[in-house]
Amino acid sequence: QVQLVESGGGLVQAGGSLRLSCAASGSIFSINAMGWYRQAPGKQRELVATKASGGSANYVDSVRGRFTISRDNAKNTVALQMNSLKPEDTAVYYCRADITGWGTYWGRGTQVTVSS
Repeated sequence: QVQLVESGGGLVQAGGSLRLSCAASGSIFSINAMGWYRQAPGKQRELVATKASGGSANYVDSVRGRFTISRDNAKNTVALQMNSLKPEDTAVYYCRADITGWGTYWGRGTQVTVSS
């Protein structure tokens, strides 16, 4: 059994910062990609940022330069530092992990609300 638990969402004013964290637990041998997705009301879930176990990161254009993804492979954690937040960043943010031998897992999501 594998679980992903997110933390760190909340309410912030435009221009502010938040840091999201996600920890994977269970019978994990290794994790390939870990990352963050988001879903705003009435919109499809979209990729925000992912980071491969080998270190390469990928960002959606709208957050590049403002958000930074980081991983601790030894602890099976991933974090998303979000700076210069905009109202359009408001969404539920989901952690995702592609786990060797288990497949893809999702966290339950954490709400991020950016007020103007």
